[in-house]
Amino acid sequence: MGQLSRRISPGTLFMLSMNGIIGSGWLFAPLYAAKIAGPGAIFSWMIGGFAAILVALTFAELSTMLPVAGGTAHIPQLSHGQFASFVLSWIAWITALMLAPIEVQAVLQYASLFFPSLMHEVAGTPTLTIWGYIWAGILMISLCLVNIMSYRGLMRFNFILFVFKFSVILLTIFAILHTRFNTANFSGLTSLALSPQGWQSVLSAVATGGIVLAFNGFKSGVELAGETRKLAIAIPLSTAGSVIACLLLYIGLQVCFIGALDPASIKNGWQNLNYTGDIGPFVGLAAALGLVWLLKLLYVNSVISPLGAGLIYVTATARILYAMSRIGYVPKFLSHLNNQRFPVWAIVVNFVLGMLSFLPLPGWQAMVNFLVSAMVITYAMGPIALMCLRLSLPEKERPFRLPFANSICMFAFYCCNLFSYWTGWETISKLGIVLFVGLVLFSISCMRGKVKVAEIKTGLWIIPYLLGVIVISYLGAFGGQNVIPFGWDFLVIAIFSFGIFNLAIKSRTVLNSDEVADFLVSESMALEHG
Repeated sequence: MGQLSRRISPGTLFMLSMNGIIGSGWLFAPLYAAKIAGPGAIFSWMIGGFAAILVALTFAELSTMLPVAGGTAHIPQLSHGQFASFVLSWIAWITALMLAPIEVQAVLQYASLFFPSLMHEVAGTPTLTIWGYIWAGILMISLCLVNIMSYRGLMRFNFILFVFKFSVILLTIFAILHTRFNTANFSGLTSLALSPQGWQSVLSAVATGGIVLAFNGFKSGVELAGETRKLAIAIPLSTAGSVIACLLLYIGLQVCFIGALDPASIKNGWQNLNYTGDIGPFVGLAAALGLVWLLKLLYVNSVISPLGAGLIYVTATARILYAMSRIGYVPKFLSHLNNQRFPVWAIVVNFVLGMLSFLPLPGWQAMVNFLVSAMVITYAMGPIALMCLRLSLPEKERPFRLPFANSICMFAFYCCNLFSYWTGWETISKLGIVLFVGLVLFSISCMRGKVKVAEIKTGLWIIPYLLGVIVISYLGAFGGQNVIPFGWDFLVIAIFSFGIFNLAIKSRTVLNSDEVADFLVSESMALEHG
């Protein structure tokens, strides 16, 4: 009962990734991005989407070459050994752990328009009440039960969600564009494009406006590669393909959102943008425009869309913990599979810890800001691992091979570091707590004899990398000391990224084809033996 089955088709994996991407991001990010960058939020989506495509392409090659469940943990293990694998899988698991709670938070935040007892404001932030926390638990349990009880039920539900969510977004865009479109709301684009402060707000919106989070679901294809058929089609389609499709939808949503705003709502500046019902941005907008039918549809979608994404996040997060258990970082029972071939205990543990995440990070945006800073560090492993494994395993079959890999990987790594930096010092500083707890657990693994000393040495580049991210953030212009002014920080991060990128490649683990073949056999046996 320890092996997962290859039962997911390319079309199903694409829909799983799309459902993972289209969650609460589209319901909230257009409002928060507009508050930060005004009409420049359109540029923010383009920048975020382009970078996400590059990162997704690096993972597409890696996941077709190494099709294992929980690729976030296994890929760095093969490229840099257990220390690198542990640190990155720990960060990835913590961030993924909170994704389902974020979607549940979004549902309850929209539902509070009807049921005020679910939320109350604390220092201006919508926060769950006791009743809200109880309902959060009920929704989280429901997502876990769907995952545990039935594979076919999960796939059928996934298809229905995909069709519904995609249709509602298209209807929302066309209905709002047709009803009201104020071109005057875009008048600040020219001055913004010529202003350093304007571009600073555009870049800040990428990280703190929910845009990076809005593309996160593409990693579902990476975590589920070990259960997927026709990898050469399925993985590129579910990673880069899903990001491209969603980018077009997000740009349409941002354009219609800005164009539909009453100019009176932005008379005091975009940062003070507000209107009746803006706790649920598109619901409030539909009500203001008198689109009653769309209002009702959005109410339904505000429950279905985030819960659909949450369902996929429960699935993918369990695979990360499953992989960590297989490697030996966490107890072995967490890799146990039930009759439906789901890692049931991993799902249960994720549920318990996910419920705790509601307490220190109240509100949707507070959760998002913390997550993005950590999330992009795990993205950064994709470009590095791809180049390392190109050098270590040049003859290994790659069903999908990324063209111009050297340039794309270097630039994708640079983008990841920029995203992390743009979240701001206040958010980056909180990463230290997560890293400290992770190092304690890693020390326990060392004492249990699960880690080889040689594999610690190959991962030591991570220490200057993480310290560098923290120091640059502290000295930078995004909430830091402004010792490194805006503009110069791009150069500093470029030099830093180039140095770490090359150090990581030089520190790589040297593998041979037989070792990788043995690893793949141990992680994904033939279906008939499942």
